[in-house]
Amino acid sequence: MQTIIAATDFSPNSLNAVNYAADLAMVLGAHLTLFHVYQVPIAFSEVPAPVVSIEDLEKDADEKMNQLEDAILQRTGNRISIYKVVRQGAVVNELEDYCNSSNAYAVVMGSESANALERFLGGGRTTSAITHLKCPVISVPPGNKFRNLKKIGLACDFRNVVDTIPFREIKSLVNEFKAELHVLHVSADTETGYSAQTVEESGWLQEIVGELRPVYHFIRDEDIEKGICEFAEKNNLDLLLVIPKKHHILDKLFSHSHSQKMVIHSHVPVMSIHE
Repeated sequence: MQTIIAATDFSPNSLNAVNYAADLAMVLGAHLTLFHVYQVPIAFSEVPAPVVSIEDLEKDADEKMNQLEDAILQRTGNRISIYKVVRQGAVVNELEDYCNSSNAYAVVMGSESANALERFLGGGRTTSAITHLKCPVISVPPGNKFRNLKKIGLACDFRNVVDTIPFREIKSLVNEFKAELHVLHVSADTETGYSAQTVEESGWLQEIVGELRPVYHFIRDEDIEKGICEFAEKNNLDLLLVIPKKHHILDKLFSHSHSQKMVIHSHVPVMSIHE
């Protein structure tokens, strides 16, 4: 049976993402794994920090996980099976280790706000997870509730699509939910027409996913993330798929940095699937 991993630090944003993950698990008939990582506080000043034992930290985490499990079971009418994992360490490292040893359908996390510090640092735990985890990561914006996936968007740069787009996973997702697939491509307002490469690559994409009857949208905007996010919101997409690519000087979309910005700014849940 498939497993949905819901990573939580018990903040309101992460708890909302847990509810999203629980609803997704019910629809898929999947297990739900609640995943929490606690860290031992480190003092950065000469003033001694309050002494908190590892045992106390673990006990507190276990109590919160039990309360969260009870709340989810009550909310879902005991219709899903729940596992709880509590670890000590670095969040993304522990998630990576766990994902590598489990049959994870996806990791669900709350997306981060776009405050100045996070923009400067390039994001936080969720954006770091997108870079390091091999399994898909679903980033849920604050307050966003799960709804049946009727319209799925795929952001595509039309560059080497045969080798970089995970077609099997995309086809499985679209067929699972009997959803519409909308392919989104952004180019600058100043560009006239489309390059021979774009035309050729779009043909290869159609050849492979034609059975899904995708709808293509060619968006004019100098800001890639803005163009895609605005389209997704205005057209009521239920999920936006992005494929983080290893950075190349010719890549406009999607180096890891573009995917991270998409996660931070999108008001629609974003699912990152690696090439």
